[in-house]
Order: sequence, then C-alpha cells, then structure tokens
Amino acid sequence: MKTRILAIGAVALVAVSATAGAVTTNSNFNVTATVAKNCLVSSGDIAFGTYTPTTGALTGSSTVAVRCTAGTGFTVALSAGQEASYAPRKLKDAGNNKLEYNLYTANTYTTVWGDASGATATQSGTGAGMGAAQAQNLTVYGQLPDNAANQIAPPSATYTDNITVTVTY
Repeated sequence: MKTRILAIGAVALVAVSATAGAVTTNSNFNVTATVAKNCLVSSGDIAFGTYTPTTGALTGSSTVAVRCTAGTGFTVALSAGQEASYAPRKLKDAGNNKLEYNLYTANTYTTVWGDASGATATQSGTGAGMGAAQAQNLTVYGQLPDNAANQIAPPSATYTDNITVTVTY
C-alpha cells in the first residue's frame, strides 16, 4: 500500500513540475464590419373608383413605405407619369382618352408631389432601421377633379397611369 501511495505521489509531482515550466504567449486580432447606407421602398395603388361627371371630385390615397439604415437621410420623388407632366397628371384609356388627376403631399390638395421641379415638392425623412417596424410611411393623396376637361371624357373600361417612386439617399 505504501508503494502505491508513493507511486501516485511521484506521478502528481511530475505533473506539477511540467505545468510549472509551461510558457504562454498571447495575440490579439480585430473584428470589424461596416454598415452600408441602404434603402428599400414599397408602395400601394390608388384606385379612384368610378367617376361620374358633375358629381364631385374623387379622392384616394396610398402609402409609400421607406426603410433605410438608421440615420440615413432620404428624399422621395414621384414621377410625372405617362404624359410626363405634373400640371396635371393624366390617366389614359386604350383609346388615348384622358382624365386629369394629381398626387399631393397632404389632403389639402395644394402641393403637388413630384420631383421638386417647377411647383412640385418631394418628401424627406431619416431612416430608423431596415426592419419592417422601422418603415417611414408617407401618405400620397390623390385627387381626380370634377372639372371641364374630365366632364367630357367618354366612358371607358379603365383609365390608368403608372407612377415611379424614386428614393434618393
């Protein structure tokens, strides 16, 4: 039994001696990343419904949702549409008949939302992050006036236009 205890003690002494003589050294390295400026945009349609001449203007709205990296400033412009004019924009049918309308920055229908040329304005904001919950929602207000030009438009299946939303950041 005494021999066994001595043998175990000798093994333990060798292990302690080996650890006591070990040398360590260290190195550091950096971990980096950058976040690129980025924006995503989505938008919905505006459907004015059925226009009946002399019964009043039609209105509608849509939302332009902009998601940009936190702190990224952005500006949202709307194109003039197929007629390339903001004064006023025009919906067209298959026979090239037209209905006048416009898109505005507020439901007072006074400031045309365009590309900042002429008498048009853009909308601006600052990104809060790229998650869906951080989207900056901007309302586009549309109005199809009950004016003399629209009152002579012939009935048609559908009058349409296509607007491009441009986000600059």
